[in-house]
Amino acid sequence: MKFERMILIAFLGNYLVNNVVAGLASLVPPTADATNPMLTAQYFTFAILGAIALGLIAWWYLMRTRKDTALTQGVIFGVVGFLTTVATAFITGVSGVLLQTGSLAQVAAVLPNFGPYIVNATTLVLLGLWIVPSALVGWILQMRMKSPAPAQHQNPSPMI
Repeated sequence: MKFERMILIAFLGNYLVNNVVAGLASLVPPTADATNPMLTAQYFTFAILGAIALGLIAWWYLMRTRKDTALTQGVIFGVVGFLTTVATAFITGVSGVLLQTGSLAQVAAVLPNFGPYIVNATTLVLLGLWIVPSALVGWILQMRMKSPAPAQHQNPSPMI
């Protein structure tokens, strides 16, 4: 397992989900009376398209792995993808504050705001968005390997 490749593919997946999938989900008309922003058509569209995109990215990563450990590799890929996404959000937030203010004191003042981000319900959804499709793809690849090969019927030569 090459962690460098895994991190780079997870970073690509994070970029695609945050930009392409979010852009496609924004085409869904917003709900005017949304009491819970997570129960809107836009959010469900984002979650479904994100799961499909991350499933395809997981398949792209897992197609070159050993099929007998594909489920484990899929779960590891999902966890690494989630951690890559969280690290990217942290670095983006810290660097954004530093570039806008030019003050390390402002960065120190913003760091406690990252804690509520980690324990937010959307972060739990993000965890599931990375792990569930990756594990599902790994499980499917592993089951394909374990399924018995189709029986090949040999036609005996006709008797003369």
